[in-house]
Amino acid sequence: MNNQYKRLGISLSEKEKKQIIDDIIYFFETERDEKLGIIGSESILDLFMDTLGTTIYNKALDDAKKWYDIRMEDVEADFYSLYKQQP
Repeated sequence: MNNQYKRLGISLSEKEKKQIIDDIIYFFETERDEKLGIIGSESILDLFMDTLGTTIYNKALDDAKKWYDIRMEDVEADFYSLYKQQP
């Protein structure tokens, strides 16, 4: 099993990939009343990683940047609060 999604630079461990595949199989059985095997669920995982992976990855980076920018504003405010007034 190749757990490397090269376009994203993301690797899934065997345990992570197995859990996701189990979740896909469970979803299809409970929500769609369809029996889906390991090969089919791996194909769905690959499809989602290839089509949605980049979008989700970039969105996560955007969210992290927003969080970082807010924290840096706090640091800047704290920095200037340390200034002493001239007598």
